[in-house]
Amino acid sequence: MAANRIVRVVKGRRPKVVVIGGGTGLPVILNSLRKEDANITAIVTVADDGGSSGIIRNYINVVPPGDIRNVLASLSDLPKEELDVFQHRFKSDDDFFSGHALGNLIIAALSEMSPNIFDAVQELSKMMRIDGNVFPASNTKLTLNAEFTDGSTLSGEHEITHSGKHVKRVWVTDSDNPDQQPKTLLPVLASIMQADVVVLGPGSLFTSILPNLMIKSIGEAVKQTPAEVVYVCNIMTQIGETENFTDADHVKVLNDHLGGNFVDTVLVNTRPVPDGYMDHKKYDEYINQVEPDFKTLREMGCRVIQDDFLKLRDKGAFHDGDKIAREILNLAFQSGNRKNEVR
Repeated sequence: MAANRIVRVVKGRRPKVVVIGGGTGLPVILNSLRKEDANITAIVTVADDGGSSGIIRNYINVVPPGDIRNVLASLSDLPKEELDVFQHRFKSDDDFFSGHALGNLIIAALSEMSPNIFDAVQELSKMMRIDGNVFPASNTKLTLNAEFTDGSTLSGEHEITHSGKHVKRVWVTDSDNPDQQPKTLLPVLASIMQADVVVLGPGSLFTSILPNLMIKSIGEAVKQTPAEVVYVCNIMTQIGETENFTDADHVKVLNDHLGGNFVDTVLVNTRPVPDGYMDHKKYDEYINQVEPDFKTLREMGCRVIQDDFLKLRDKGAFHDGDKIAREILNLAFQSGNRKNEVR
């Protein structure tokens, strides 16, 4: 079992933690890291084209705001009442507002008022009293593309996740200029290179984590950073993405996409989900618990930290953000000490 310990400073400063991903798991980890006073940078995917984000993306021609909205809310120092308004999702029958989150509309409005989405998010970060940085992975809309195990291909996250097929590999293209290689901005790359820890996940492997790493410059930075690279392994496998995957299978996919072993540490939950607990109608994308394969992880050069990282609520299986945050801060302290020794 991992010790219940917290380290708040690295040689007189707050530990620098960069978290890369998207989806619903990311805000849980960010909120816990924020409570522990980490210096946080969240790099968020802009390849989502489903739900409210997808509709706004098509109407207004901006990057999808949903993941950005949730990350901003998780790092904001605004009072709960104001955050509830920001996160409010309309329930009216109006053709446009129905199902939209107010925060998505605010992000879309600021995107029109600002030179680009990156500047818009920085302005909104100030308004929301964000403690840390929220960086879109790209300044332009990206399209997620996938090749399936049967050799066929599809474009668009929504189409990919609802295809009924098994994903083999993914890549991203610039939605408006498909012939141009997707790019990121210097602050994104600088944050990765200057971090103590770079955290991947938790989140959908092919549709939340890899879209960020498939921006070539981001993938190269993650491979080259002196920071500890940590993968928070998912608790459950997902239909079409990680069916029958072990924890080692997840890391192998990451390595294959970036062309080499680059994950230093993997956080793995060891507590079983009680039989019959999961509501598979409510959480219909999840199948079984991820099986452990520590031997293969170690053969790929990974350190394995195993513990009870499970939090059961609402008939679903989630990560315990506070426990994950403690381990990340311990790794940040160790990494920071190593870097200081090298200097």
